[in-house]
Amino acid sequence: MSDRLPVIVRPARSDDIRAIIDFDSSYATDYVWQMEFREDEGAVTSVFRKVRLPRSMRVIYPRDTATLADQWTHRRLFIVAEVQAHVRGYLSITDGTIHDTAWVAEFAVERKVRKVGIGTALISSAVDWARKAGKRRLIIEVQSKNYPAICFCQKHGFVFCGYSDRYFANQDIAVFFGMSL
Repeated sequence: MSDRLPVIVRPARSDDIRAIIDFDSSYATDYVWQMEFREDEGAVTSVFRKVRLPRSMRVIYPRDTATLADQWTHRRLFIVAEVQAHVRGYLSITDGTIHDTAWVAEFAVERKVRKVGIGTALISSAVDWARKAGKRRLIIEVQSKNYPAICFCQKHGFVFCGYSDRYFANQDIAVFFGMSL
């Protein structure tokens, strides 16, 4: 349950996929994490800097939610958040490539109902599941321009732990946030 809305988190069912595909998972941001990469005299440096954009930017969710219809049954965990009998968010986990690590592969809350505790309910459930599953670390991936998600991760105890250039299908940089369990 959320402190702000009654949120029910439960395993996803096949009939939830249509609602998820129809979500507006886009986001607006006024900031980005800009990456600077340098290679000088044997030293490699990557720096991320918060940069204010000249105007607010609307960004499309980097995953094709239509593919969830084929993938959701292959996830270690796929949960949805219901508010007043409507699916309003979802989160899926795969096993990480590193032993005892769980990886949040998809995580979204419908745009029109954000900032009311749905994301917190989903991530809390994911952390509980990962602990019970014997995982030692939980990793979340977000676009470097998804400043709202970066703030969400930091607020919930996740810390920056890496990045991958051209990670998403649209060639965006992914930044990774991890939590030791």
